[in-house]
Amino acid sequence: MHIGLVGLGRMGSNMRTRIEKHGIKVTGYDKNPEVTDVSSLNELVAALPAPRIVWVMVPAGEITDSVVSELVDLLEKGDLIIDGGNSRFTEDARHAELASKKSIEFMDAGVSGGIWGLKNGYGLMVGGTDKQVKRAMPIFDALRPEGPRTEGFVHAGPVGAGHYAKMVHNGIEYGIMQAFAEGYELMNKREDLIKDLTGTFKAWQRGTVVRSWLLELLVRALEQDPEFEQIEGYVDDSGEGRWTIEEAIDNAVPMPVISASIFARFVSRQGDESPAMKAVAALRHQFGGHAVKKAD
Repeated sequence: MHIGLVGLGRMGSNMRTRIEKHGIKVTGYDKNPEVTDVSSLNELVAALPAPRIVWVMVPAGEITDSVVSELVDLLEKGDLIIDGGNSRFTEDARHAELASKKSIEFMDAGVSGGIWGLKNGYGLMVGGTDKQVKRAMPIFDALRPEGPRTEGFVHAGPVGAGHYAKMVHNGIEYGIMQAFAEGYELMNKREDLIKDLTGTFKAWQRGTVVRSWLLELLVRALEQDPEFEQIEGYVDDSGEGRWTIEEAIDNAVPMPVISASIFARFVSRQGDESPAMKAVAALRHQFGGHAVKKAD
């Protein structure tokens, strides 16, 4: 198999390496001339054998929209586009319709795993037809964690379902991170009582009901900077939390925890230097390599 990959940033470059380790040839395109294999999308398409598969891994929104539109103009009947970025699920139907006008197929894939995916594998939530999933399954098998296919991979439903599942996944992630961060701040206040804060979180990694990968990453962050003195409590969001809340409102589903977690991020951008938001910023940096503001 030989596929194209558009976007060779933090996620894309690691995904490329993992795919190639499983025997799939990858031709990559990126605007960064230091990492790209070809100089244009036109050259990328020309380099691939038909019927082609092109995985798009670029920032959601206008950039993804531009790449998909250009690919639709360049690709041919029977080719397949997979949007693996964090696009809003409502964009998938529009892109699929655009592609279908030229008999080009389209799938969406929610990808989780951050900068650790190269080593651990990526959690994949995909949307498309059974036939499309079967066609792209060698790629999904290369990317997902080793073990049973049902662990780390799901064909969630038709086009849009993959990104919808990833949206909700990230909303839940916001809530879990906020809970750990608030627990950190409370215990940090009681220095008279809690003498080993990092050790307390570390002890929770085995045997407790809150053990998780996010907890492991919080411990890692604490071991590197126990008081989070090197970063500011400023936390961005990439969109999925907001979209999750919007969907909750549209469907009358109460989401008080996820709503509170996104509003806490908004407060952090107004100069609130709370220890909790420093912990959230540190966690985002640990799993996704997201930029943090360095403390003065």
